[in-house]
Amino acid sequence: MLGSHALVRSLVDAGVDVCFMNPGTSEMHFVDALDAIPEMRGVLALFEGVATGAADGYARITGRPAAVLLHLGPGLGNGLANLHNARRAKTPVVCIVGAHATHHEHYDAPLQSDIMTVAHNVSAWVKTSGHPRDVAADAVDAVAAARRAPGSVSTLVLPADVSWNEGASTAAPRAVPAPDVVGTEVIDAVAALLHRDETTMLMLGGVALHERALRAASRIAAATGVKLLAETFPARLERGVGVPAVDRLGYLAEQAEHQLSGVQNLVLVGARWPVSFFAYPGKKSDLVPEGAHVETLADGSHDVTRALEDLAAAVAAGVEPVLQALALPEEPAGELTVQTLAAALAVTIPEDAIVVDEANTSGFMIPSATAGSPRHDVLTLTGGAIGQGMPVATGAAVAAPDRAVINVQADGSALYTIQSLWTQAREQLNVTTVLVNNGAYAILRMELQRVGAATPGPRAMDMLDLSRPDMNFTEISRGLGVPAVRVSTAEALVAELRRALAEPGPHLIEAMVPPIV
Repeated sequence: MLGSHALVRSLVDAGVDVCFMNPGTSEMHFVDALDAIPEMRGVLALFEGVATGAADGYARITGRPAAVLLHLGPGLGNGLANLHNARRAKTPVVCIVGAHATHHEHYDAPLQSDIMTVAHNVSAWVKTSGHPRDVAADAVDAVAAARRAPGSVSTLVLPADVSWNEGASTAAPRAVPAPDVVGTEVIDAVAALLHRDETTMLMLGGVALHERALRAASRIAAATGVKLLAETFPARLERGVGVPAVDRLGYLAEQAEHQLSGVQNLVLVGARWPVSFFAYPGKKSDLVPEGAHVETLADGSHDVTRALEDLAAAVAAGVEPVLQALALPEEPAGELTVQTLAAALAVTIPEDAIVVDEANTSGFMIPSATAGSPRHDVLTLTGGAIGQGMPVATGAAVAAPDRAVINVQADGSALYTIQSLWTQAREQLNVTTVLVNNGAYAILRMELQRVGAATPGPRAMDMLDLSRPDMNFTEISRGLGVPAVRVSTAEALVAELRRALAEPGPHLIEAMVPPIV
């Protein structure tokens, strides 16, 4: 059996049956194997950053990895930003990077590079297959490593001759160890902490923000008065009607410090220690209040949901969770602003939608406005590397073809991975993109002020401006095969959202919103 056939068959048998790809010469035998093994779905992207981000979005919804196929070191480099986001989201991704044939490496051909060093930046598991007989076993090892709690990127480097040569055979899937169970001594210690006459907060992250875990956390809060707060950029936050509501830690350090003010005990549940997103002159990086005690109930390697349910059994027996009721704002009218944008989304989100939020400065009002919308999932910019929203929405739509996907997308970030629209059109994915066009890198205008830079002059401001020429995302979208309209009022946005969400396939709505900074 060819190495490529053994690889693809073993991936499928291990539950990896979608591969997002931007292949080149070294990966042609993998591509050829798609005809021999039709259970593997190939999804073509025009840029590697789209492929890696789509694999991230797919896994966030399914809970199991997709594969992503990249061309040598430069292809991996092009996809690295969204692999960074996947790493921060603890998303299981199996990255297959083609390499030169083993006998060709020493010639130092133009595309030769140190793939392993690049891969180690984002991967918890990295290996190069050296022979066709090894490739299937390496593949199932990569899948098992990616799926090990809490989830990670695995990278398998695949020399071309390992793909094209005979001598391979398939390998059975590897068993994946169950997450560690939090011991009773930890549960008892945290339970005792909650009974103190002190201000205590549970900081929730990862799977603690899925509905089952949120129900347990809500029971704990209802019984003990403990506060709940979610990490700033969740990989997947389940929310809306019928799910306990939880606020997110603010992006701005000042907002986060206010939310954490007065907390005497901070209990981490699948979340990292809270720190400022960036360093700022004269301001603290560590957001934990001085003198506060920090305890970990469970980290990502643990069964976080069970830990919360065990804690709820200890302190909240018989107590029901507090569930979000339907609470929509008035249907917005008039000028399109960040406030009316958020309200328009709130009144149009359908039941069981997936909202991919990379609105950045234009999205600050969205979480509060949509808290009482029908039940939906929110996927956010976990690692801060912009250009994630459109690819993640693409992967989420492949993962859940029967669910509406709404991508709220800032204009500057969209330009990193605008090619996602072509894949959405090619695959006829149910993605509605609200492209927020404010003509600027507004987030950077804000950061320029916050880092204490001198009063910016015209040359500095010119580097944060997206005009001259103004971009027409409606025309760009149509050129990539996605129907698009431009709106400048709240009424028009609501109407176009309802129309797009009622029709199959991708749509783009260019929302002309003035910048807030």
